[in-house]
Amino acid sequence: MNFTSILQRLPTYTLVFVIFFTLAFFLFAHEGLNNIDDFFYSHYAYQLQTGTFPATPDPRGLLDSLKERYLVFAPVALLYWVFGINIYTTTLWPLLATIGCSVLAWVLFRRRQPMVAVGTMLLLGLHYYTLDLARYLYPDNLLMLWGFAAATALYTGRQPGRREVVWGAFFALFNFAALLSKETIIYYAPFYLVVLVWDMARRQNYRFWLTAVALGGVLLAAYLLYYHALTGDSLYRIHLIERTNEFMKSSNYLHGLRHELLGRLTWQPIAFFVEIGLAPAFLLAGVAALSWCRKRLSSEAGFWLGLLLVTLACYWLGSTSLVQYTPITLLPRMTTPLLPPLCIAAGFGLREVVNSGWGRVWIGVLLLVAALWMHNLMSLVYGGLGLYFAGSVLLARLKVSLMWFQTGTPFYPLLTTLALAGSLALLPVRTMLLSSETSYFSQALLIQKYLPASTTRGHVFVNDHLARQYPFYYDFQVPLGLTYYPYKIASSICPEPNQRSWFILNLTTTNTQRQSGIFDRFPRRRLVAQEGYVQLYEVELEQ
Repeated sequence: MNFTSILQRLPTYTLVFVIFFTLAFFLFAHEGLNNIDDFFYSHYAYQLQTGTFPATPDPRGLLDSLKERYLVFAPVALLYWVFGINIYTTTLWPLLATIGCSVLAWVLFRRRQPMVAVGTMLLLGLHYYTLDLARYLYPDNLLMLWGFAAATALYTGRQPGRREVVWGAFFALFNFAALLSKETIIYYAPFYLVVLVWDMARRQNYRFWLTAVALGGVLLAAYLLYYHALTGDSLYRIHLIERTNEFMKSSNYLHGLRHELLGRLTWQPIAFFVEIGLAPAFLLAGVAALSWCRKRLSSEAGFWLGLLLVTLACYWLGSTSLVQYTPITLLPRMTTPLLPPLCIAAGFGLREVVNSGWGRVWIGVLLLVAALWMHNLMSLVYGGLGLYFAGSVLLARLKVSLMWFQTGTPFYPLLTTLALAGSLALLPVRTMLLSSETSYFSQALLIQKYLPASTTRGHVFVNDHLARQYPFYYDFQVPLGLTYYPYKIASSICPEPNQRSWFILNLTTTNTQRQSGIFDRFPRRRLVAQEGYVQLYEVELEQ
């Protein structure tokens, strides 16, 4: 077996594996609509596709900043127009963005830095929450793609011999696309400013920056004029965000959570990153940072480490408001701008580990400590990788296994790639093998078969989640005379004579105590149908 040839093709093999794994997760772990946000985005896509999208502010004064993220739902509207409305066309756009990030890493590093490409694709593409967000219509993976593309344009366009004007234009366009997806692309802005000042001080890359600033200025001016014409307020989107922050101030760190502010700014982010599975990436990025300080890595690694440092500082200490200090919520989906520079930096660290073995012991020990601290399934991920890195140092000294665990040989990179991929795949594989957490597809099938829009009229009582989202099950064309209500208002509904009523019970999402309460609300009931763990009852309400 020619291991050297395999090593040269390893980035391509890794890309193919990550793409197929992502597709498998998308198909076998899909849970339909996740929350109210993706329902809103899908509804906006439908309105855009049918020409009924209300671009002007809601006359009721509702604080709906989601409606301003046009690149989240506009491509979905096109998919609706071409393929029709269903849950897969609704979530295809974030899936493509997720795969696009791995493709971009492959294009960027496969020839010059194959192990960096491999590390980036595995750490980014197999990260559980990257895959999780690929199956829902949320803006976070879209933002990750545009931010990654913008940073790539910034680095590439400033290299000697590159077409600065073209890359400067790409840089402006990608950042504008990110802005139309989610506002947190602003976390990259301080790094952009540092690079601009650096280039101006060294009197270089003038054409790149002139193009980027000019085109970016034109796009931003047009964007502000659009809002001025639409609302009379050029800064409408900023003011909308601030009003939303004011509305939700009871849950921020200066009001309702004031007692947690010190923890939020100190130890909580560390614990959070460990809990969501980013410990290997941070440890490998730490190896890259120390190697760069020792001048063992190129300026390319320094670029991505710099972007990582600035973005991490903004995430850790920054604010989501300009008028009050409100650190960003520690949620996995909020970390997506951080992931490209983090995983690329970790890729450089992985290259150092497999080439020189530097840092293997400490990475192994710290991952084992994290495994002992977690006490959950993440312990298997950390424990397996920790044992591999620490154990490979000892096994490399055994003559019988020297060729597999000795750094600087083609065998150790291959073995490390398998160990990393296998460990990171544990949680996603488990999710794919488990039964559905929401029974979305059973619920959709039951509604389609037994409560079709063409013939059904009456009242349907459901949980709060479905009460908000039921128009999606009818392709947003709910017939007159068919209404879904939350269980809790059943006693206030007075049906007309001969009007039928039902309730849907999802056993997957409803615990036993809650089921008893629902049955108490509807004493006169008859089971009509069941699909999987979802039941449909016809009920008689008091007149």
